[in-house]
Amino acid sequence: MATTRLIKHKPGKGKSIASSIKDSLDYGKNPNRTGSDDMIRSYECDYETADAEFILSKEQYHAITGRNQKRDKDVLFYQIRQSFKPDEVTPEQANEIGYDLAMRWTKGKHVFIVATHIDRKHIHNHIYYNSTTLDCRKKHRDFLGSARALRRLSDRICIENELSVIINPKLKSQGKYKHYGEWLKAERPLSHKDNLTSAIDIALKEKPKDFDDFLVIMNNYGFEHKWGRGGVLSFKTKEQERFTRLRSSTLGEGYSIEDITAVIEGRKVLSNKRAKTTLNRVNLVVDIQKKLQEGKGAGYAKWATIYNLKQMAAALQYLQENNLLAYEDLEAKTTSATDKYHKASNALKQTETAMKRNADLKSAIVDYAKTRPVFEEYKAQNYSKKFLHDNEPEIAIYRAAQSKMRDILNGAKLPKMETLKEEWETLKSEKKSNYSIYRTAQKDMRDVIAVKANIDHLLGLTGRDRNKEIER
Repeated sequence: MATTRLIKHKPGKGKSIASSIKDSLDYGKNPNRTGSDDMIRSYECDYETADAEFILSKEQYHAITGRNQKRDKDVLFYQIRQSFKPDEVTPEQANEIGYDLAMRWTKGKHVFIVATHIDRKHIHNHIYYNSTTLDCRKKHRDFLGSARALRRLSDRICIENELSVIINPKLKSQGKYKHYGEWLKAERPLSHKDNLTSAIDIALKEKPKDFDDFLVIMNNYGFEHKWGRGGVLSFKTKEQERFTRLRSSTLGEGYSIEDITAVIEGRKVLSNKRAKTTLNRVNLVVDIQKKLQEGKGAGYAKWATIYNLKQMAAALQYLQENNLLAYEDLEAKTTSATDKYHKASNALKQTETAMKRNADLKSAIVDYAKTRPVFEEYKAQNYSKKFLHDNEPEIAIYRAAQSKMRDILNGAKLPKMETLKEEWETLKSEKKSNYSIYRTAQKDMRDVIAVKANIDHLLGLTGRDRNKEIER
């Protein structure tokens, strides 16, 4: 798990360009923070003189291009801060991941240094890359959505290195980023209360005849129950030491004896607020990450012979970005994408068929009009064999055109050529629109099918294994 931040560095107030660059890079290279020089790596530069090399490249850029930016607009260099979850990576692994991130982010076109700090509980990288390219002819420009693109790349590299990733980096749509405590909370095991409310929801879906039947179902799910003073009902599993009371103040609104009785008797619908919370926690992305880190089982071995971590990284990002946090959601998405593809494909085929009919009819009309005078003369000469011999090609074209029009129209009235031309333009526009929809649907279907196939192999949910998982 790693968080990222992209920072633009401009000349500081009251500072020269040289001191602005040197002060920032010196902070990153501080031995009190890195622990040793082994935690500093560089690309196409010497990290000890990187600040001077940054400045030299800017002077060469100005000499080659003749461009010179205003001081408040000039970005001297960019910095990436990449922080890892405590105790998940070693300093050496963090430095390697940071180097990989910098290389893939800059595409090897900018010099950079990677300094890994180990002075805090969470290991983190300070990556500095020059805004000027290696050939000193261009500059890196920040773009809309660059922070999100950087985070996606960092997540992918983390998954490739079998690390966890943040499932929900933002809190709703408020732009407020979650802290580590909130991320860890989202991934912690379900509590006994969550398990109990989930079991109650499932038991009620089986539509028990009465409350006693409900207790029998709960017992089948592994929940022991007892009645206390005042008619208080409590449940517990073998893993629990204490019973959990069945009341709204403990489990949430809608989980009292009265509420459950009302649901059984059809007088009320059970509130699904707690059910939604529980379902959100059962996260397919988390399950896959755990499976990757375990590296065990026949499903993993089978998957590892066919796929690689880079493909799985792409699959996990697809799940996150499409909010597919349950296997059933992935299945539904696959079915929906396939249906949309076939619908778009059929619409495109219908349009193409209509265009072919239009083109064939126009061609037949033209051939018919060109050869009709010859056939009329042939008819006027009482179908003379000599005339037929002299004009056989034209007469054959006339008859073929006449037959084609008859087949296409199938008894309908022959439209005017102008009408056919207008229809052609409409169909051409319709085809362009349908083709765009078709290509999008085709890509969506291929993406989700590839992701599902990848995950099915990893989790062992193919064929008979999948059927067993459904039965559970």
